[in-house]
Amino acid sequence: MKILYSIQATGNGHIARAIELMPYLQAYGQVYVLLSGSNSSLSVPFNVTYRSKGLSLFYGNYGGLHYAKMLQHCNPFTLWNQAMHLPVKAYDLIINDFDCVTALACKLQRVPSVQIGHQASFQSSKTPRPKKQNIMGEFILRNYAAATQYIGLHFQPYDHFILPPVIKNAIVESKPKNHGHITVYLGHYSNAALLPHLFQLPNYEFHVFSKEVSTAQKLHNVLLQPVSNKAFTESLIHCSGVITGAGFETPAEAMYLNKKILCLPIKGQYEQLCNAAALAQLGVTIVPTMNAQFHLTVNDWLLQPNTTQNSYFLPTHTIVSRAMEMAQTKTTVHTTQGNYIGNAYDDTWLLGY
Repeated sequence: MKILYSIQATGNGHIARAIELMPYLQAYGQVYVLLSGSNSSLSVPFNVTYRSKGLSLFYGNYGGLHYAKMLQHCNPFTLWNQAMHLPVKAYDLIINDFDCVTALACKLQRVPSVQIGHQASFQSSKTPRPKKQNIMGEFILRNYAAATQYIGLHFQPYDHFILPPVIKNAIVESKPKNHGHITVYLGHYSNAALLPHLFQLPNYEFHVFSKEVSTAQKLHNVLLQPVSNKAFTESLIHCSGVITGAGFETPAEAMYLNKKILCLPIKGQYEQLCNAAALAQLGVTIVPTMNAQFHLTVNDWLLQPNTTQNSYFLPTHTIVSRAMEMAQTKTTVHTTQGNYIGNAYDDTWLLGY
Protein backbone atom coordinates (compact mmCIF):
# COMPACT_ATOMS: atom_id res chain seq x y z
CA MET A 1 0.00 0.00 0.00
CA LYS A 2 1.22 3.51 -0.87
CA ILE A 3 0.54 6.01 1.89
CA LEU A 4 0.85 9.79 1.66
CA TYR A 5 1.44 11.23 5.13
CA SER A 6 1.05 15.02 5.21
CA ILE A 7 2.47 16.74 8.28
CA GLN A 8 1.87 20.29 9.52
CA ALA A 9 5.24 21.84 10.42
CA THR A 10 4.02 24.86 12.37
CA GLY A 11 5.56 24.35 15.79
CA ASN A 12 7.21 21.12 16.83
CA GLY A 13 4.32 18.97 18.03
CA HIS A 14 3.19 17.54 14.70
CA ILE A 15 6.74 16.58 13.70
CA ALA A 16 7.50 15.06 17.11
CA ARG A 17 4.36 12.92 16.76
CA ALA A 18 5.25 11.93 13.19
CA ILE A 19 8.67 10.73 14.32
CA GLU A 20 6.97 8.32 16.71
CA LEU A 21 4.29 7.17 14.27
CA MET A 22 6.48 6.63 11.22
CA PRO A 23 7.98 3.21 12.09
CA TYR A 24 4.50 1.80 12.77
CA LEU A 25 2.94 3.32 9.66
CA GLN A 26 5.73 1.83 7.55
CA ALA A 27 4.53 -1.62 8.61
CA TYR A 28 1.41 -1.01 6.52
CA GLY A 29 3.15 0.02 3.32
CA GLN A 30 5.46 2.53 1.69
CA VAL A 31 5.06 5.95 3.31
CA TYR A 32 5.68 9.17 1.37
CA VAL A 33 5.88 12.39 3.39
CA LEU A 34 4.64 15.89 2.63
CA LEU A 35 5.95 18.51 5.05
CA SER A 36 3.92 21.73 5.16
CA GLY A 37 4.93 24.86 7.04
CA SER A 38 8.05 26.83 7.84
CA ASN A 39 8.09 27.37 11.58
CA SER A 40 9.49 24.22 13.20
CA SER A 41 12.74 23.87 15.14
CA LEU A 42 13.02 20.09 14.90
CA SER A 43 14.90 18.18 12.21
CA VAL A 44 13.09 15.39 10.38
CA PRO A 45 14.81 11.97 10.56
CA PHE A 46 13.03 10.53 7.52
CA ASN A 47 12.84 11.26 3.80
CA VAL A 48 10.50 14.04 2.71
CA THR A 49 8.98 13.63 -0.77
CA TYR A 50 7.13 16.96 -0.95
CA ARG A 51 7.72 20.29 0.79
CA SER A 52 5.45 23.30 0.99
CA LYS A 53 5.54 26.52 2.99
CA GLY A 54 1.84 25.95 3.52
CA LEU A 55 0.24 28.28 6.03
CA SER A 56 2.33 28.77 9.15
CA LEU A 57 1.69 30.41 12.49
CA PHE A 58 4.33 32.82 13.76
CA TYR A 59 4.50 34.20 17.27
CA GLY A 60 5.36 37.62 18.64
CA ASN A 61 7.41 38.31 21.75
CA TYR A 62 4.63 38.75 24.28
CA GLY A 63 2.38 35.75 24.05
CA GLY A 64 0.43 36.38 20.84
CA LEU A 65 0.46 35.68 17.12
CA HIS A 66 2.57 37.69 14.64
CA TYR A 67 -0.10 38.36 12.01
CA ALA A 68 2.10 40.46 9.70
CA LYS A 69 4.68 37.69 9.46
CA MET A 70 1.95 35.11 8.86
CA LEU A 71 0.62 37.14 5.91
CA GLN A 72 4.14 37.69 4.62
CA HIS A 73 4.71 33.94 4.37
CA CYS A 74 1.32 33.21 2.79
CA ASN A 75 0.98 32.94 -1.01
CA PRO A 76 -2.51 31.71 -2.01
CA PHE A 77 -1.55 31.31 -5.68
CA THR A 78 1.37 29.03 -4.79
CA LEU A 79 -0.83 26.96 -2.47
CA TRP A 80 -3.47 26.55 -5.19
CA ASN A 81 -0.87 25.55 -7.76
CA GLN A 82 0.70 23.02 -5.37
CA ALA A 83 -2.71 21.54 -4.60
CA MET A 84 -3.53 21.23 -8.30
CA HIS A 85 -0.31 19.33 -9.01
CA LEU A 86 0.02 17.21 -5.88
CA PRO A 87 -0.49 13.63 -7.21
CA VAL A 88 -2.92 12.47 -4.52
CA LYS A 89 -4.54 9.97 -6.89
CA ALA A 90 -1.31 7.98 -6.90
CA TYR A 91 -1.80 6.88 -3.28
CA ASP A 92 -3.94 4.20 -1.70
CA LEU A 93 -4.36 6.05 1.58
CA ILE A 94 -3.89 9.73 2.42
CA ILE A 95 -3.27 10.60 6.06
CA ASN A 96 -3.41 14.31 6.77
CA ASP A 97 -2.15 15.82 10.02
CA PHE A 98 -3.70 19.27 9.54
CA ASP A 99 -2.15 20.35 6.22
CA CYS A 100 -4.24 22.67 4.05
CA VAL A 101 -2.39 21.90 0.79
CA THR A 102 -3.21 18.19 0.89
CA ALA A 103 -6.78 18.91 1.97
CA LEU A 104 -7.25 21.29 -0.97
CA ALA A 105 -5.62 18.83 -3.37
CA CYS A 106 -7.99 16.08 -2.28
CA LYS A 107 -10.98 18.40 -2.65
CA LEU A 108 -9.99 19.59 -6.13
CA GLN A 109 -9.14 16.10 -7.34
CA ARG A 110 -12.05 14.38 -5.54
CA VAL A 111 -9.86 12.02 -3.56
CA PRO A 112 -10.84 10.84 -0.05
CA SER A 113 -8.50 11.45 2.87
CA VAL A 114 -8.27 10.83 6.60
CA GLN A 115 -7.35 13.59 9.02
CA ILE A 116 -5.54 12.04 11.98
CA GLY A 117 -4.38 14.26 14.79
CA HIS A 118 -5.34 16.51 17.64
CA GLN A 119 -7.27 19.01 15.49
CA ALA A 120 -9.50 16.22 14.18
CA SER A 121 -10.96 15.81 17.68
CA PHE A 122 -12.64 19.23 17.34
CA GLN A 123 -15.04 17.81 14.77
CA SER A 124 -16.96 16.69 17.86
CA SER A 125 -19.01 19.18 19.86
CA LYS A 126 -18.20 17.07 22.93
CA THR A 127 -14.53 18.13 22.88
CA PRO A 128 -13.98 20.90 25.49
CA ARG A 129 -14.15 24.54 24.43
CA PRO A 130 -13.64 27.78 26.35
CA LYS A 131 -16.73 29.44 27.84
CA LYS A 132 -16.61 32.05 25.09
CA GLN A 133 -16.41 30.29 21.75
CA ASN A 134 -14.94 31.98 18.71
CA ILE A 135 -16.82 31.62 15.42
CA MET A 136 -13.74 32.07 13.25
CA GLY A 137 -11.68 29.75 15.45
CA GLU A 138 -14.34 27.05 15.18
CA PHE A 139 -14.50 27.48 11.41
CA ILE A 140 -10.72 27.10 11.05
CA LEU A 141 -10.51 24.02 13.26
CA ARG A 142 -13.30 22.31 11.35
CA ASN A 143 -12.41 23.38 7.79
CA TYR A 144 -8.71 24.28 7.53
CA ALA A 145 -7.72 20.72 6.59
CA ALA A 146 -11.10 19.19 5.78
CA ALA A 147 -11.16 15.46 5.10
CA THR A 148 -13.70 12.74 4.43
CA GLN A 149 -12.90 10.95 7.69
CA TYR A 150 -11.57 12.09 11.06
CA ILE A 151 -9.61 10.29 13.77
CA GLY A 152 -8.86 12.54 16.71
CA LEU A 153 -6.21 12.48 19.44
CA HIS A 154 -6.92 14.16 22.77
CA PHE A 155 -6.34 14.08 26.51
CA GLN A 156 -9.58 12.14 27.12
CA PRO A 157 -11.98 10.04 24.96
CA TYR A 158 -14.54 12.80 24.53
CA ASP A 159 -16.08 10.98 21.55
CA HIS A 160 -15.90 7.50 20.06
CA PHE A 161 -13.44 8.44 17.29
CA ILE A 162 -10.91 10.08 19.65
CA LEU A 163 -7.78 8.12 20.55
CA PRO A 164 -5.14 8.92 23.23
CA PRO A 165 -2.09 11.16 22.76
CA VAL A 166 1.02 9.67 21.14
CA ILE A 167 3.74 9.55 23.79
CA LYS A 168 7.39 9.43 22.72
CA ASN A 169 9.04 6.06 23.20
CA ALA A 170 11.90 7.76 25.07
CA ILE A 171 9.37 8.90 27.68
CA VAL A 172 7.50 5.59 27.87
CA GLU A 173 10.74 3.68 28.51
CA SER A 174 12.23 6.29 30.85
CA LYS A 175 12.79 6.01 34.57
CA PRO A 176 11.85 9.50 35.79
CA LYS A 177 13.69 11.07 38.70
CA ASN A 178 12.98 14.47 40.18
CA HIS A 179 16.14 16.53 39.79
CA GLY A 180 14.35 19.62 41.07
CA HIS A 181 14.47 21.86 37.99
CA ILE A 182 11.52 23.38 36.11
CA THR A 183 11.35 22.74 32.36
CA VAL A 184 10.16 25.78 30.41
CA TYR A 185 9.12 26.05 26.77
CA LEU A 186 7.21 29.21 25.85
CA GLY A 187 7.97 29.85 22.20
CA HIS A 188 5.41 32.66 22.09
CA TYR A 189 7.36 34.78 24.60
CA SER A 190 10.81 36.24 24.02
CA ASN A 191 13.68 35.66 26.42
CA ALA A 192 13.55 39.35 27.26
CA ALA A 193 9.95 38.98 28.42
CA LEU A 194 10.41 35.68 30.29
CA LEU A 195 13.82 35.64 31.94
CA PRO A 196 13.41 38.64 34.29
CA HIS A 197 10.56 36.80 36.00
CA LEU A 198 12.60 33.63 36.45
CA PHE A 199 15.58 35.59 37.80
CA GLN A 200 13.29 36.76 40.62
CA LEU A 201 12.93 33.13 41.76
CA PRO A 202 16.58 32.39 42.69
CA ASN A 203 15.71 29.37 44.83
CA TYR A 204 14.57 27.44 41.77
CA GLU A 205 16.47 26.21 38.72
CA PHE A 206 14.85 26.59 35.31
CA HIS A 207 15.69 24.83 32.04
CA VAL A 208 14.46 27.25 29.36
CA PHE A 209 14.33 26.02 25.75
CA SER A 210 14.49 28.91 23.32
CA LYS A 211 14.69 29.45 19.56
CA GLU A 212 16.78 32.56 20.28
CA VAL A 213 19.94 30.67 21.27
CA SER A 214 22.14 28.20 19.39
CA THR A 215 24.25 26.96 22.32
CA ALA A 216 23.50 26.26 25.97
CA GLN A 217 24.39 28.96 28.48
CA LYS A 218 23.86 29.47 32.20
CA LEU A 219 22.38 32.78 33.34
CA HIS A 220 21.98 32.95 37.12
CA ASN A 221 19.36 30.28 37.96
CA VAL A 222 18.42 29.66 34.31
CA LEU A 223 19.96 27.11 31.95
CA LEU A 224 19.15 28.51 28.51
CA GLN A 225 19.19 25.87 25.76
CA PRO A 226 18.35 25.68 22.05
CA VAL A 227 15.26 23.71 21.10
CA SER A 228 16.19 20.04 20.82
CA ASN A 229 13.90 17.04 20.92
CA LYS A 230 16.44 14.92 22.82
CA ALA A 231 17.51 17.60 25.33
CA PHE A 232 13.95 18.72 25.98
CA THR A 233 12.76 15.16 26.54
CA GLU A 234 15.60 14.51 28.99
CA SER A 235 14.82 17.71 30.89
CA LEU A 236 11.11 16.86 30.96
CA ILE A 237 11.69 13.36 32.30
CA HIS A 238 13.67 14.60 35.30
CA CYS A 239 11.95 17.91 36.08
CA SER A 240 9.71 18.71 39.02
CA GLY A 241 7.35 20.80 36.91
CA VAL A 242 6.65 22.16 33.43
CA ILE A 243 5.79 25.66 32.23
CA THR A 244 4.59 25.68 28.64
CA GLY A 245 1.90 26.82 26.24
CA ALA A 246 -1.48 25.11 26.00
CA GLY A 247 -0.41 22.91 23.11
CA PHE A 248 -1.07 19.21 22.98
CA GLU A 249 2.07 17.05 22.92
CA THR A 250 4.05 18.63 25.77
CA PRO A 251 1.15 18.75 28.28
CA ALA A 252 0.23 15.17 27.34
CA GLU A 253 3.79 13.97 27.93
CA ALA A 254 4.01 15.88 31.20
CA MET A 255 0.77 14.29 32.40
CA TYR A 256 2.05 10.86 31.41
CA LEU A 257 5.09 11.52 33.61
CA ASN A 258 2.84 12.85 36.40
CA LYS A 259 4.51 16.26 36.37
CA LYS A 260 3.08 19.48 37.72
CA ILE A 261 2.02 21.75 34.82
CA LEU A 262 1.47 25.47 34.32
CA CYS A 263 0.16 26.53 30.90
CA LEU A 264 0.02 29.95 29.21
CA PRO A 265 -2.17 29.69 26.09
CA ILE A 266 -1.07 31.62 23.01
CA LYS A 267 -3.24 34.72 22.84
CA GLY A 268 -5.51 34.67 19.83
CA GLN A 269 -4.98 30.97 19.03
CA TYR A 270 -8.37 29.38 19.55
CA GLU A 271 -7.10 25.80 19.62
CA GLN A 272 -4.90 26.60 22.61
CA LEU A 273 -7.84 28.17 24.42
CA CYS A 274 -9.78 24.95 23.81
CA ASN A 275 -6.86 22.91 25.13
CA ALA A 276 -6.66 25.17 28.16
CA ALA A 277 -10.31 24.42 28.91
CA ALA A 278 -9.63 20.68 28.70
CA LEU A 279 -6.45 20.94 30.79
CA ALA A 280 -8.22 22.95 33.48
CA GLN A 281 -10.71 20.08 33.83
CA LEU A 282 -7.73 17.79 34.47
CA GLY A 283 -6.29 19.94 37.26
CA VAL A 284 -3.67 21.85 35.24
CA THR A 285 -2.95 25.45 36.27
CA ILE A 286 -3.89 27.89 33.48
CA VAL A 287 -2.47 31.43 33.41
CA PRO A 288 -4.08 33.64 30.71
CA THR A 289 -1.08 35.89 30.16
CA MET A 290 2.35 36.87 31.50
CA ASN A 291 1.75 40.07 33.45
CA ALA A 292 4.01 42.00 35.84
CA GLN A 293 3.16 39.58 38.67
CA PHE A 294 4.00 36.44 36.72
CA HIS A 295 6.94 35.51 38.97
CA LEU A 296 4.59 35.57 41.97
CA THR A 297 2.12 33.35 40.10
CA VAL A 298 4.90 30.87 39.33
CA ASN A 299 6.06 30.92 42.95
CA ASP A 300 2.54 30.19 44.21
CA TRP A 301 2.19 27.37 41.68
CA LEU A 302 5.49 25.83 42.76
CA LEU A 303 4.36 25.78 46.38
CA GLN A 304 1.09 23.99 45.59
CA PRO A 305 0.76 20.18 45.38
CA ASN A 306 0.37 18.52 41.97
CA THR A 307 -3.34 18.23 41.16
CA THR A 308 -3.00 17.08 37.55
CA GLN A 309 -4.84 13.86 36.74
CA ASN A 310 -4.95 11.92 33.49
CA SER A 311 -5.14 8.23 32.69
CA TYR A 312 -5.98 8.03 28.98
CA PHE A 313 -2.93 6.40 27.40
CA LEU A 314 -2.23 3.50 25.05
CA PRO A 315 0.98 2.16 23.46
CA THR A 316 1.77 3.86 20.17
CA HIS A 317 1.53 0.61 18.19
CA THR A 318 -2.00 0.15 19.53
CA ILE A 319 -2.98 3.70 18.58
CA VAL A 320 -1.67 3.20 15.04
CA SER A 321 -3.36 -0.18 14.75
CA ARG A 322 -6.72 1.24 15.80
CA ALA A 323 -6.32 4.30 13.59
CA MET A 324 -5.48 2.21 10.54
CA GLU A 325 -8.38 -0.10 11.21
CA MET A 326 -10.71 2.90 11.43
CA ALA A 327 -9.19 4.50 8.32
CA GLN A 328 -9.48 1.39 6.19
CA THR A 329 -13.02 0.40 7.14
CA LYS A 330 -14.30 3.27 4.93
CA THR A 331 -17.72 3.11 6.56
CA THR A 332 -18.33 6.40 8.35
CA VAL A 333 -17.44 10.02 8.05
CA HIS A 334 -17.62 12.55 10.84
CA THR A 335 -19.19 15.81 9.77
CA THR A 336 -18.67 19.26 11.20
CA GLN A 337 -22.14 19.10 12.74
CA GLY A 338 -21.14 16.13 14.88
CA ASN A 339 -23.37 13.65 13.04
CA TYR A 340 -22.48 10.61 10.98
CA ILE A 341 -23.54 9.82 7.45
CA GLY A 342 -23.25 6.87 5.06
CA ASN A 343 -20.11 5.85 3.24
CA ALA A 344 -17.05 8.11 3.40
CA TYR A 345 -16.15 7.19 -0.15
CA ASP A 346 -19.55 7.71 -1.68
CA ASP A 347 -19.45 9.86 -4.85
CA THR A 348 -22.42 11.94 -3.72
CA TRP A 349 -20.57 12.87 -0.54
CA LEU A 350 -17.46 13.75 -2.48
CA LEU A 351 -19.39 16.03 -4.82
CA GLY A 352 -20.58 18.01 -1.83
CA TYR A 353 -17.18 18.02 -0.14
